[in-house]
Amino acid sequence: MRDILDELLAVWQADGTAGLSTVVRTMKSAPRPPGAAMVVSPEGTVAGSVSGGCVEGAVYETATEVITGGHPELQRYGVSDDDAFSVGLTCGGIIDIFTEPVSRNTFPQLQAVADDIAAHRAVAVATVIAHPDPQRVGRRLIVRKDDREGSLGSARADDAVADDARGLLLAGRTAVLTYGPDGQRQDAGMEVFVSSFAPRPRMLVFGAIDFAAALAQQGAFLGYRVTVCDARPVFATPARFPAAEEVVVDWPHRYLAAQAEQGNIDGRTAICVLTHDPKFDVPVLEVALRLSGANQPGYIGVMGSRRTHDDRMTRLREAGLTETELSRLASPIGLDLGARTPEETAVSIAAEIIARRWGGRGRPLTETDGRIHHETESV
Repeated sequence: MRDILDELLAVWQADGTAGLSTVVRTMKSAPRPPGAAMVVSPEGTVAGSVSGGCVEGAVYETATEVITGGHPELQRYGVSDDDAFSVGLTCGGIIDIFTEPVSRNTFPQLQAVADDIAAHRAVAVATVIAHPDPQRVGRRLIVRKDDREGSLGSARADDAVADDARGLLLAGRTAVLTYGPDGQRQDAGMEVFVSSFAPRPRMLVFGAIDFAAALAQQGAFLGYRVTVCDARPVFATPARFPAAEEVVVDWPHRYLAAQAEQGNIDGRTAICVLTHDPKFDVPVLEVALRLSGANQPGYIGVMGSRRTHDDRMTRLREAGLTETELSRLASPIGLDLGARTPEETAVSIAAEIIARRWGGRGRPLTETDGRIHHETESV
């Protein structure tokens, strides 16, 4: 829902009703993950996607019916047959899509949820998508670390779902949970879709150079909150890095240590060191590679030639870093794409981050077999 939130909120703020369709469950080779959403406005305009085009037409029809009829619907789409006009997924996957009317009446907490997301506060939205009592379908519970809003229809169900939703939120996962009709565990009858809105992952780019500007743009495109940091104020200016959420003038190692101490580094954080200067990159890599536990970044990469890499590794070993710590370093940074320009280099770095995140091998798909989409994040 994050990517269509502005369009959904515009209808909500205008006191209208939108049709919101959300992928809640996928099986086999589904084109979009759980949480992917499409919104249809009262005027019939569309934002977002639930299948990359395969079933969009049918989902659009359902959304327009829900706007006027007001009753949520859970529908399953599978493989299409040979009829070119049939509804289905040509990729062979199966997706469950929940379509519901969204208005001030049905989702009074939407503005508060949007405010949480904008402020990078973790929040989960738990929605009943199936229940023996049709009146319970569409009921919603908003779950935060220390409070909750709304109700799924009973205190027992609210307690059970809130506990589980906080676990999913902590892990940054979105999933369908199954309970008995009144929230009984190890039972069936009620299905609840929990959409987790954890703060966006961070990308820390050290070195205010032209490659950093291109990488900041790639990082923002991929959904990262990008920070560019450099100790030289003449180079570290917001005007030079419009895609970055913040530009910080500080020594990289000092800034990173402070961020780790404040708990602002985690397993989803990507650290990219582009300075080419040992007085900058060696100290910040010492800090980055020694981070552990909850503060351990998911990716640490550093730019430089093979000769620079060898010199840097010698300096890091002399600083006391172990081979285990050094093994976490991507150096030289990026995948071998033959990149030359800053923009091409940024793509190669982004590609390596994606590959490490999902366990990809960085090979052409024509040279592989089996599933195209990896199931779970590796970091």
